[in-house]
Amino acid sequence: MFWTLPTLLTWARIVAIPLIVGVFHLQMSPAHQNLLATVLFITVALTDWADGYLARKLNQTSSFGAFLDPVADKFLVCAALLVLLEQQRVDALVALVIVGREIAISALREWMAQIGASRSVAVHMLGKLKTTVQMVAIPFLLFDGRLFEVINTRLWGTWLIYLAAVLTIWSMVYYLQKALPEIRAKVR
Repeated sequence: MFWTLPTLLTWARIVAIPLIVGVFHLQMSPAHQNLLATVLFITVALTDWADGYLARKLNQTSSFGAFLDPVADKFLVCAALLVLLEQQRVDALVALVIVGREIAISALREWMAQIGASRSVAVHMLGKLKTTVQMVAIPFLLFDGRLFEVINTRLWGTWLIYLAAVLTIWSMVYYLQKALPEIRAKVR
């Protein structure tokens, strides 16, 4: 199931990541760069919803798709955070917390799968909330202006990315607490 429509959408999300990064190297005004990067990010992020919906609707779920989808999400978020760091729109500590958590939890999930306890670190609502807040904060920070001449996206994006960092730490602690009994049982 490498080439189903849902999996192709996931691949498209990965392929589009350099486009989002590359926007900031084009010869155009910063306002146009910001708008184009924001539109690309939102479009690419929406494919995350679309591929999951289509996989279920078309009965094309697969273990490969279940593996690739979160990888694509992590690539997208990490690439966007690196761009925002380069543009000085996000603090290095916030980016480090978010990226570090993604690496740590991915490693934890792999370890838990190896010891046959992957259910203990299954995706939880707290992780989904963290992802949602990130996916709203990032386009606000990419846009970096006034939306509808009212909403200061830098201000809102900054508050939301700090909230995402808090949720990131909270969800990491949650997953570690869920995994700890399994880890202790296997170490003995």
